[in-house]
Amino acid sequence: MSERTLRIALASLWIAVLASSAGAAYMKHQSRMLFVELEKLTQERDNLNIDWGRLQLEQSTYSAHALVEQVASRDLRMTIPSATEVKIVQP
Repeated sequence: MSERTLRIALASLWIAVLASSAGAAYMKHQSRMLFVELEKLTQERDNLNIDWGRLQLEQSTYSAHALVEQVASRDLRMTIPSATEVKIVQP
């Protein structure tokens, strides 16, 4: 091998090492950025699950109230009294 070929090979290897280290640093940065995004999305998912549970509880509460009203009006023939039928009792 001639000295010129050796210098070209050494320069090529040096450039490859620099490119490899720059690529590794870039990939590490990308990995950290994606991990931060994953943590934000996980937190958002957890908050949405909490809201979903709260809404399901609220829906079950309202449906139970509606069922009571339905049974009272249909089966027991109960109605909401008019304003003239309401008597306010004070202690």
